[in-house]
Amino acid sequence: MKPLKLAMCAFGPYKDEVNIDFEKIGNNGIFLITGDTGAGKTTIFDAISYALFGEVSGSNRLVSSLRSNFADDNVDTYVNLEFEHKGKVYTIKRTPAYERHKNRGDGITKNVADACIIYDDTVISKIKNVDEKIEEILGINAKQFKQIAMLAQRRILKNFIC
Repeated sequence: MKPLKLAMCAFGPYKDEVNIDFEKIGNNGIFLITGDTGAGKTTIFDAISYALFGEVSGSNRLVSSLRSNFADDNVDTYVNLEFEHKGKVYTIKRTPAYERHKNRGDGITKNVADACIIYDDTVISKIKNVDEKIEEILGINAKQFKQIAMLAQRRILKNFIC
């Protein structure tokens, strides 16, 4: 699985949409995400993991905490990930469940979690269907993804620091 583009909106520390074009990195097959503490590295990993599996990359954060505390009430929270796998391009969009103030009047509006994946001329929606399709496409589940992709990044990062 090769990430191509990532868009995060009102996600983690980002109050507006932030776009990352991984294609600009090149085609070497491996890259390192580095930065100072608090720069947003983990948020990028959380967004990729959340887009694919509906889970964050680590165990110390909850999906219920993904909406940015800095986002305006009229800004939707979502993650879009475009990735390539076995020569095919997929686009997946997920929105977490969250609460925000109503646009008019008093009270709270609840946004429900949702997901869809688009590839070829196919659109699959509903979280359960998307989860099943992602596991079918990648051949791994969220736990395996974290062991393969996320831990490998941490080991690489550690080796670069030493």
